[in-house]
Amino acid sequence: MPMEAREMLRTHPTGFSGDADKLIRCIEECFACAQACTACADACLPEDDVVSLRQCIRLCLDCADACDSTGRIATRLTGGRSPALAAILEACADVCRLCGDECERHAHHHEHCRVCLGVCRRCEEACRAAI
Repeated sequence: MPMEAREMLRTHPTGFSGDADKLIRCIEECFACAQACTACADACLPEDDVVSLRQCIRLCLDCADACDSTGRIATRLTGGRSPALAAILEACADVCRLCGDECERHAHHHEHCRVCLGVCRRCEEACRAAI
């Protein structure tokens, strides 16, 4: 994926104004986070303590949807950088923070939550850097 994102941005007829590396990292981290959060929510379901993981499952699913949408929106360059994109990146970073915080509560018992925590933190950082 990294090479494809970079190549697609490079070949876009409108070009890109700003730090392309930060935007590419953001796009890649958003899609990685969407996958990790989906997998974490799914891994929570068969756990013996699934009732205690309800909020984690919910936040993981919300974060996965937010990250997928953000990655897709950030990929669109037509019209350039907009205040709307900045707001979407900020919202995605906030959801990643919340999801990461919840995964952190369970990381000592569930390896999938520990992994998801790290991915959420990287995506939060990448979204903030791209704003």
